[in-house]
Amino acid sequence: MIRNYIAPALVGLALSSAPLAAQVNANNLVSVNLSNNDIANDIARDLDVNVSQIPVTVQVPVGIAATVCDVQANVLAQGKKDGDAACDATSSSQALNQAVQKQMVAQ
Repeated sequence: MIRNYIAPALVGLALSSAPLAAQVNANNLVSVNLSNNDIANDIARDLDVNVSQIPVTVQVPVGIAATVCDVQANVLAQGKKDGDAACDATSSSQALNQAVQKQMVAQ
């Protein structure tokens, strides 16, 4: 009998949280500062380019920014709501390297 109530409740919960998820995903880019010479050098080495080609900042999704900046994603997401989602990279990652490479090609 209880199961008959759980399924509709779960469906209602999923539907009520859908608009929130859409808002977060609609604009989830964070500006990541790559001016740390160690990080820029690591990225340049991984991409086999001159460090002077590495952009000073790159726009990446919240999840990538949280990882490379060592900041919780919810903090960055809140910053995005406030209009100032940015952080300084403290490490690199394959996903960050791909975003940098994509930005380099676009320029």
